[in-house]
Amino acid sequence: MIDLCWGIKMKFLTVTKNSIYLTVGVISIAFISFLFTLLFDSSTINPKAWSTQLKPQFEGKLSLNERLTSFLRIHFMGYYGAKEFVVDNEGNIYCGVHKGEKDFSSGVILKIKPDDSVEEFLVTDNWVTGMQFDKEAKLIALMNDLGLVKIHPDKSIEILLTTTPNGQPIRMGTGLKIASDGTIYFVNMSSTDKTSSKYINKLILEMKPTEGVYSFNPRTNITTTISEGNYFGNGLKISQNEDFILVSETSKYRILKYWIKAEKKGKSEIFMDNLAGFPNNISKRHNGNYWIAFTTKRNDQLDKFHLSTGMKKFVFGIPSFIQPKPEKFGMVIEVSE
Repeated sequence: MIDLCWGIKMKFLTVTKNSIYLTVGVISIAFISFLFTLLFDSSTINPKAWSTQLKPQFEGKLSLNERLTSFLRIHFMGYYGAKEFVVDNEGNIYCGVHKGEKDFSSGVILKIKPDDSVEEFLVTDNWVTGMQFDKEAKLIALMNDLGLVKIHPDKSIEILLTTTPNGQPIRMGTGLKIASDGTIYFVNMSSTDKTSSKYINKLILEMKPTEGVYSFNPRTNITTTISEGNYFGNGLKISQNEDFILVSETSKYRILKYWIKAEKKGKSEIFMDNLAGFPNNISKRHNGNYWIAFTTKRNDQLDKFHLSTGMKKFVFGIPSFIQPKPEKFGMVIEVSE
């Protein structure tokens, strides 16, 4: 009986010892894999250090309120990332959406009817990130990884432009607006990558100007460079008199002004700086003022990361599930010209 118990005890100790070895082995492999991923991903970015200004407080005219919580919520059939809204002559609203919360591999243009019902207007291979109707009521759009296109009433797609004047692909176009003379203005965020959560993080952390702002004349097929590089160039709006355009630089918390007519043509200046959040799209009200929509608030932790290139490399390299997350916060401010 004693020998049997001893044998069982020895067997138990052996199994336990093997289990410990197995656990240690799994942990070691996981740690090595984590370390390899960290080192590899960290090496794929070359960030610049940047010292931010002291962020403005939410007080005075920037005091927070609940106005954006009182609107009707329209569900987008399970799609994500509504980008740009345009209205046709019958009051239908159109917007581009992508497949999943972090899946930008395909997209759909949704049609929102006056009764608030939603339907798929056009299934696309990629996310549509900018659009506007031209004078012929044809939808001019920017399609991820493709470029500038025209969508005809029969829903056929005509490619208008795929590269910038220097021959770089238009892979992340945004902020499309059409002037009264038909000239199309837009931003190209990237010529190397199409939209992904990881690449968006890279643009924010690297703090480098990429691609730029362009105009395309559909009558002459001539594309003109307005800016040769922007810090996460995003939303765009043409002024009331069409003498300048505003472009939001999301990662730098600011709005730039580019003069496109008259004696200041070709010059640029800062329109608004040191904003309280990440500026995204810009729209214009009938009174000439602008509405600037924000993706989220400023993040104190991110502002500190910008001081150190090493810290930014580390943050980019760690797995996404432990990276700092943006706060879910919607904000719109109205500003005069």
